Amino acid sequence: MRFTTLSCLLLFLFAFGNATTVTAQSDPLKLKYFGAAGWEITDGTIKVLVDPYLTRIKLGTGPSISPDDTRATVEREDIFVSDTLLIDTLITDADFILVHHSHFDHLADVPYIARITGAKVVGTETTCNILRAYGIPDEQLYPVKGGEDYQFDNFSVRVIPSIHSALNAKHYIDNRTYAEVPKAPLKVSEFIEGGSLMFKARFANHDVLTMGSMNFVERELQGIETDILIAGVNRSQLGLYKYDERLLKVTNNPKIIIPTHWDNFRVPYGFPQQEIAESKLFPFRDHVKHLSPETKVIIPQHLGTIVIE
Repeated sequence: MRFTTLSCLLLFLFAFGNATTVTAQSDPLKLKYFGAAGWEITDGTIKVLVDPYLTRIKLGTGPSISPDDTRATVEREDIFVSDTLLIDTLITDADFILVHHSHFDHLADVPYIARITGAKVVGTETTCNILRAYGIPDEQLYPVKGGEDYQFDNFSVRVIPSIHSALNAKHYIDNRTYAEVPKAPLKVSEFIEGGSLMFKARFANHDVLTMGSMNFVERELQGIETDILIAGVNRSQLGLYKYDERLLKVTNNPKIIIPTHWDNFRVPYGFPQQEIAESKLFPFRDHVKHLSPETKVIIPQHLGTIVIE
């Protein structure tokens, strides 16, 4: 399998990796976007990775594969192989990894990242059993189902039950789980959802509410406020009733919203995403501005850093 070369990555970083700064009355929080639903969030003391997926395989099925992409195609029944060379250029350490659900574009790079960083991983039973299959020890794993609220040194996280996007013309549902440890290495198709979560991550001076999908359970968010919302962007093709309005209302119009999981994650870093931005991000930003004028929507760039002071 051919992956993005380091030289291409460095060129992209030079072109697009500048930081965006937003001023607030607190110590700085830095959020780096890995693409898909992946993030690195740090306040200088604690570093948290959220769904860190960097390999960006060229999956054989699905839309929007660039004709200029010369990587070998990976089918759903192929074994998933992480691009460890690329990961090593971008991730060297972490304290925690939060995993929303167990699809490959959320979890498949986590076994390698957990191994090299020793980070504690918070995720569903399915997530933890997949990581056990790859040799991650129980001391690093925190299996959760939603409702937990954990205090760690200098960091706390509330786990919130959630729901996956309404895919396949709203016919998507997958109740499969791994109640036992599967056999590794896994095929792409064997990274099943295994249930979905959201997280409220509390740093020293900022709370960050994270979404790993373009959906949510409204009653589970009642009374949960945050100053930063990392929001899945749901457009009309996913067919949810007044998604933007309900999300803003239940989260009490956060000061800052950062869209996530909006990009084509089947092409390497550096490939244009303008068409997707115009069809998804800009309409979402404009709609939020109309619904909540005081809310600032920050459009993330791949591998760029958002600094909230």
